[in-house]
Amino acid sequence: MTAKRRKGANPFRGVLDMMSEMNRISDTMSTLETSSGYAQPRGHADAWSPTTDIFARGDDLVIQCEIPGVNPDEVEVSFSHGYLTISGERRRNDEDRLYYASERFLGNFRREVTLPVGIDEDSLEANFDDGLLEVTVHGGADASGPSQIEVQSKKRRGK
Repeated sequence: MTAKRRKGANPFRGVLDMMSEMNRISDTMSTLETSSGYAQPRGHADAWSPTTDIFARGDDLVIQCEIPGVNPDEVEVSFSHGYLTISGERRRNDEDRLYYASERFLGNFRREVTLPVGIDEDSLEANFDDGLLEVTVHGGADASGPSQIEVQSKKRRGK
């Protein structure tokens, strides 16, 4: 199988950090519980990753993270060496409730996104409303959009 690349670079290549995806998979496969049945606090190594969409809006690159139930003062957005890091903590503030089921991840969360080369701190803007964090990278999208790769096969169907 060979692949031929068309003109134009894919601005989203390498955007998602592999560690964030590994954390998401780990979150869905297991829960961190002590022998007493209470969830252990999560640290940097086992933080959950919020659901994230990355898309172009005109010339801007937009990263949206769903983090309902998180207070805005518990969210930190940082940028260093080409990486946008979104981190924070979701806490349960209703200790008087008896839960029969709880499917929301609690504790520390972390998501890293590799931004296109040449992005600086001045081109970033973050807004948080109604549980949705939106980080806009002004001028970060490639106007030509993602390039399409033609897929070829040596075998033909039906033979």
